[in-house]
Amino acid sequence: MRLRISLYVVAALLLGAHFLRAGNLAVMLLCLAAPLLFLLRQRWSLIALQFLAYCAAGTWIGVAIRLVQLRQQLEQPWTAAAIILGSVALYTLLAGLLLNSRAIKERYPSGPALPGAAPEDRSQDRSSGG
Repeated sequence: MRLRISLYVVAALLLGAHFLRAGNLAVMLLCLAAPLLFLLRQRWSLIALQFLAYCAAGTWIGVAIRLVQLRQQLEQPWTAAAIILGSVALYTLLAGLLLNSRAIKERYPSGPALPGAAPEDRSQDRSSGG
């Protein structure tokens, strides 16, 4: 489980470095703060982390596309950049997918959908039978 969380933290650091280089300090701080959601041990936080990882992978794909287009326009080599950014996107996607493991889900129990929300009563759903 520590390895899965560590992979996620590295993915968040990579994205934070990207936004720092772009001069976007607010988003960089959000990237660095996102892994702190692991401390909450709630299912909603795990889902939020997965969603953020998938959005980050999409961000890397978008960056790769823009960089390849720019390099093609400037008639510069672009293959290495595409491979590197594609690899980072796959790594980030994998970091999010690995949060679906049974071990992780057991550590993040289902409960209230949002902080402060009351748990749902599912006993009526089972008895109605359809």
